[in-house]
Amino acid sequence: MEVNPKFSSRAQEDLELVDKAKVGDQVAFGKLMDRYRDSIFFMVLKMVHNRDDAEDLTLEAFGKAFNSITNYSADFAFSTWLFKIATNNCIDFIRKKKLQTTSLDQTTTTEDGEVTPIAVKDHAANPEETMVKEQRAAKIRGAIEQLSPKYRSLIELRYLDELSYEEISEKLDIPLGTVKAQLFRAKDMLYNILKITKEKY
Repeated sequence: MEVNPKFSSRAQEDLELVDKAKVGDQVAFGKLMDRYRDSIFFMVLKMVHNRDDAEDLTLEAFGKAFNSITNYSADFAFSTWLFKIATNNCIDFIRKKKLQTTSLDQTTTTEDGEVTPIAVKDHAANPEETMVKEQRAAKIRGAIEQLSPKYRSLIELRYLDELSYEEISEKLDIPLGTVKAQLFRAKDMLYNILKITKEKY
């Protein structure tokens, strides 16, 4: 990849890692993730104000970047491209979250000037919805069972036992960075298994 002469030495190093990552070099992926994980995380945290959401969104941002890394061109620094992906990912997350939230105190004014409360739909699950959720949960559990023991354990500890990344690191006695990188791979594998069974996750 041709190096932009305006790039800093760090940006030029990134390009070398990107070239390796494009041909599947996992070490290069790991180095890029280590280099930008913290800065992406803190940027995301400022947007969503929740550490667990920020951790997940950070991993998602890296996942999206790595899955489309062949589309990256050196018109901009890799860090600029990565931060753009992370920002857009956060905006999508916030937008979806807002759509799911309706204020119970919201009111509307009729043509006659009468103020009336907006009726909020009861979101309590009916028996049919409960059954659909149970079927979906069963498919997800089945997909988790198809993962290798290492990745299955990570998914279960994070999403079933609801342990933090730090707690998983301590429990399994592996570095925190390794936990995050392997969880990203585990989630990607799980998504692909569910995609094959045409189940949205």
